[in-house]
Amino acid sequence: MSAAEADVVVGGPAAPTDRLPRTGRALPLRFLRSELQIVFGRRRNLALLGVLAAIPVLLAIAIKVSSGGDDGGGGGGPGFFEAITSNGLFVAFAALAATLPLFLPLAVAAASGDAIAGEANQGTLRYLLTIPAGRTRLLLTKYAAVVIFGLAATALVALAGVVSGLALFGGGDVILLSGTTTSFLDGVGRLALSVLYLSACLAALGAIGMFVSTLTEQPIAAIVATIGVDVLMFILDSISQLSWLHPWLLVDRWTAFGDLLRDPVSTDLIGQGLLVSLAYAVVFLAAAWARFGSKDITS
Repeated sequence: MSAAEADVVVGGPAAPTDRLPRTGRALPLRFLRSELQIVFGRRRNLALLGVLAAIPVLLAIAIKVSSGGDDGGGGGGPGFFEAITSNGLFVAFAALAATLPLFLPLAVAAASGDAIAGEANQGTLRYLLTIPAGRTRLLLTKYAAVVIFGLAATALVALAGVVSGLALFGGGDVILLSGTTTSFLDGVGRLALSVLYLSACLAALGAIGMFVSTLTEQPIAAIVATIGVDVLMFILDSISQLSWLHPWLLVDRWTAFGDLLRDPVSTDLIGQGLLVSLAYAVVFLAAAWARFGSKDITS
């Protein structure tokens, strides 16, 4: 559901003063609030959030059933998968790793790919530009809404993982991947940092989606193209013969949030991941601005 559909739901097209105030000082915040209502109100996005919330629960149940609740269960995969039965907090970390290749990027792609293309497809883009917002402000506000949605989706996975993990496996002190023990509260802090790091990485993917969204009037095409870029980078990152290319791929350092579960925390890969994400965000936002600023709006 785009901006036009949101207006229909509440009883018809909104007047310009209903969506944006006349005063320039109050405009940015109200405009952002309006965009957030639209993004979080779309049924597709709500369905994706529901799937993301269900994955940690299903993961916790599956491990509980397969391990029979015994300590030291687990299996292959990252170290925090093996640690789930000893502390339910690790369900959140495992769920973040499980949703990172596809589901979290899909949520961000759905929000960013629809940002401009959805308005153009519904014929509301020209209307938005008649309101004193300006193309740059419109683009940045929509991107801010995408970033917030990505943060909310990531936090939802972590929260569902914590709740389901504690319910099935309990809490207590956290044994880090390096073998040292820390408090449960410190473990929650490390989880919060992981959420922020992954949200920053996904924000860069959102910038790619915003750029693609300025190239078409078909939101589905923009969403598919954005998630296609994500999948392609994951494939390239798995090919050892292309190791020279890996540091330049956006997804190469996404799993570095596992370093936050070590003592001392290793920040090298995390720092590289943030720098690469910042570079992608700046380049593709600039490309989106250049394209959108010179685009002939016909719908």
